[in-house]
Amino acid sequence: MRGLVIKSTGSSYLVRTGDGTVQECRIKGTFRIKGIKSTNPVAVGDYVEFQQPQEGIPAFITQIEERRNYIVRRSSNLSKQSHILACNLDLCLLVITVSHPETSTVFIDRFLASAHAYRIPVTIVINKQDLLDGHDMAVAQEWMEIYRSIGYDCIACDCLHGSVDEISALLKGKVTLLSGNSGVGKSTLVNRLIPDLQQRTAAVSEKHDTGMHTTTFSEMFQLPDGGWIIDSPGVKGFGTFDMELHEVSHYFPEIFKAQSKCRYQDCTHTCEPGCAVLEAVEQGSIHISRYNSYLSILEDMDQGKYRKF
Repeated sequence: MRGLVIKSTGSSYLVRTGDGTVQECRIKGTFRIKGIKSTNPVAVGDYVEFQQPQEGIPAFITQIEERRNYIVRRSSNLSKQSHILACNLDLCLLVITVSHPETSTVFIDRFLASAHAYRIPVTIVINKQDLLDGHDMAVAQEWMEIYRSIGYDCIACDCLHGSVDEISALLKGKVTLLSGNSGVGKSTLVNRLIPDLQQRTAAVSEKHDTGMHTTTFSEMFQLPDGGWIIDSPGVKGFGTFDMELHEVSHYFPEIFKAQSKCRYQDCTHTCEPGCAVLEAVEQGSIHISRYNSYLSILEDMDQGKYRKF
């Protein structure tokens, strides 16, 4: 039988067949995908083949179809392994907040770089506009200007009280991964998009101004107007995975564009003379937060000292 993985709990999977039947499946011990060292060999969005259950024997996934794409991050406790967030995506919706809780620009840029590496478009949703004071509103506006200038679509909204029509229209007919830190309002947005679903939500911790996990496992839901949305657990950090040192600049569009004017072809944009990227940072045409995020990825691979601004 063929089906679509719509939920992963780590130990079992819900697989939806073409006629809408949902079957719980498992995998056998050493099931692994060739070329991918992952903590979760099967992920939401995968198309799989599985054996029908028999008396006393559960249904087992026997094969995973080739993936069109996937988005992956470094596993938090196993630095040499990855964790696949979702597969076969048309879009990622990255939900961020300026405050309550604060999303770091390093997290944003690492997510964008990883999605770029796997050729998955990203739209940035800046949520909780109703909670922003004058300073935070200026920060939100600056973020929108930065990311729009390098080619990312941005939507400012209040997912709890405001309209989500723009987001709903964007997702129509697409398979979309919803990602972001805990507490930014992902499950609230899912509840607005699919009113009958009622995903569990929780308030942000007042003591630490951080989100609390309400989504435990990744799960895919069908949207009323067509398409699917994948609600995923909130992540604190985003470790990039499987990037070569010389490739990192390719995933920052403005750095990739500027580096064609560097004096040296193998320029790392950290300390070399005649570096067009460093000049662009000094002139402000590459934002300092983006450049520092680029350096942070380099430092994942090499603990050497780089020029800081």
